[in-house]
Amino acid sequence: MDFELSQEQRTVRDTFARFCDEKIIPQAEAIDTAHEFPWQLFRELGGLGFFGMRYPVEDGGSGMDLNSFCLALTEVARGSMSLAGAVAMQSLMGTKFLHMLGGDDIHQRLFAPALLGEKVGAICMTEPNAGSDLGGITTTAVKDGDGYCLNGQKMWVTSAPVADFFTVFAKAGDDKQAAKEGKLTIFLVEKDFAGLTVGRAIEKMGVRALPTSELALNDCFVPASHCLSAVGDGVKHLRKLLAEIRIITGAMAVGGGRGAMDEAIRYAAERKQFGKPINRFQAIQLKLAEMATDLEAAEQLVHYAAWLKQTDKPCHKQSAMAKLFASEAAVSTCDQAARVLASYGFAMEYPVQRHLRDIRFTLIGGGTSEILKLIIAKELSP
Repeated sequence: MDFELSQEQRTVRDTFARFCDEKIIPQAEAIDTAHEFPWQLFRELGGLGFFGMRYPVEDGGSGMDLNSFCLALTEVARGSMSLAGAVAMQSLMGTKFLHMLGGDDIHQRLFAPALLGEKVGAICMTEPNAGSDLGGITTTAVKDGDGYCLNGQKMWVTSAPVADFFTVFAKAGDDKQAAKEGKLTIFLVEKDFAGLTVGRAIEKMGVRALPTSELALNDCFVPASHCLSAVGDGVKHLRKLLAEIRIITGAMAVGGGRGAMDEAIRYAAERKQFGKPINRFQAIQLKLAEMATDLEAAEQLVHYAAWLKQTDKPCHKQSAMAKLFASEAAVSTCDQAARVLASYGFAMEYPVQRHLRDIRFTLIGGGTSEILKLIIAKELSP
């Protein structure tokens, strides 16, 4: 494996690093305070081709590798985790199933404009009693003429209040046995379909500019053309995406941690105590060194897992490791950064508190740390 970035990868990293410094960081506090979806930045990233990076050129994307995408996403997360969460959803989970499984009409009306940021996609899996346990999903899809009738409730739907279409996982079948087996089917539900209701927004401690809501399906008719997968094949298609979801979540974590560390380094160079900057004291130097080492290790794990995925090598264990280590390391880094700032790490006027609140978002997406540890342990079994 070559650890040197290609010229294209360096260009991608530098392009989005400049965008972060010039556009995202100056607005990060305002969009967090307003609790509003960052439309302007979202659309600007669409104009830069961010949403199409992972899709083929012939389908409107730029066909870039996963490491390039991770480099770009890390830079966005360094500025704002709310924005990073929104663009990660749009670039992968919100649009991937349309690309893989949608027909020409869906590609033209929804997928193509979504790559430009003109339409927003969301994914609906989690339910009040089904999170890590996909088998616990109770949303049903019953055959109804030339389509299906969906009933159920979804929770924690990222971007739901602003989404134009939703990828919904449901149990489909014409008999009780099919429903009992828990096989999931993927449906595409557009926002104007009768029976679809976006519920209350969930107030969160972090990523406050990334709206998250409940969603209800009450006798929501979905035409057969919007049944994306074969009946019962939904989980098979989801498994193709899980490693990538974990890898990009790790990339977001690295970015969030780096944003907090940058603030701690800046503050430690400016803050003076006992006649000299606090970065001259070993206690602070040790914290900064540990943060930098943890984030470097996390980034290397993320990029190794991305390389394995990109080259079609087994990466189930490594993607879980990358997400686990990166998210936990980033949480620790944000905490340590707040300690460097001491009282000011507790003050809303400094960005560290936002990074500290936002970083917990990366502990959830792609599987909790506990679930990931079980996955890794299973891979270690003889």
